Amino acid sequence: MQTGNSLKNIFITGGASGIGYSIARKFSSENYKVGIADIVQPEHEEKDIFFSRADVTNPVDIDRLYKEVVESIGHPEVLVLNAGRGIQEKLTEGDPEKWQQVINLNLMGNLRCIRAFVPDMMKKKRGHVIFISSVSANQPHPAGGIYAASKTALEVIAKTLRLETLPHVKVTVVSPGITDTKFFENQISGFTTVENLEMGAIGPEEIADDVFYAVSRKNGRCINKIVTRPLKQNF
Repeated sequence: MQTGNSLKNIFITGGASGIGYSIARKFSSENYKVGIADIVQPEHEEKDIFFSRADVTNPVDIDRLYKEVVESIGHPEVLVLNAGRGIQEKLTEGDPEKWQQVINLNLMGNLRCIRAFVPDMMKKKRGHVIFISSVSANQPHPAGGIYAASKTALEVIAKTLRLETLPHVKVTVVSPGITDTKFFENQISGFTTVENLEMGAIGPEEIADDVFYAVSRKNGRCINKIVTRPLKQNF
């Protein structure tokens, strides 16, 4: 399928599983050159998807990652900032060291990727940055303050990037609701599961479809935000 703006390669952080992996597979099926990075190996080896093991919170890894991605798929025209992690701790009882880990990944890791990859988009006067956020942004809730704050800050970064890169780089925020991935399993702390929330879940493939929809809009158009959640979800 030919996209509306003819962007043909994509790089995804946190691409080894869940939403990131589904995005990688979706775009690979649409004949994009695809690169992913993660701290773990992908769920399944895909010969058409370039993988680099990297920690986006580490500046040394970012420098190496940028060079490897450019050498393997070219300068990314679409950058998907998906790497992130959850945490559930009360502000009066939690561990600030764990909070710092979440902020480093969910916010600083994405900022490092922006600093590394977006300048080339500006030079070429074309590109698209996708931020994978959450419906938790701007939604204070007990034990969810740190995660919600990190995603709220991320959305402010996205809005700022849009203003700073106008009119050359498109910026889209995709905010999933409860999604059937290992997100809750991989939280730094917390015991929520998709099942005990009792509101259903969307599949990661649905978020991949949202990302593709945003990227495939024709030139001169940009979808700035997409929110997708299970029909029964009340936040």
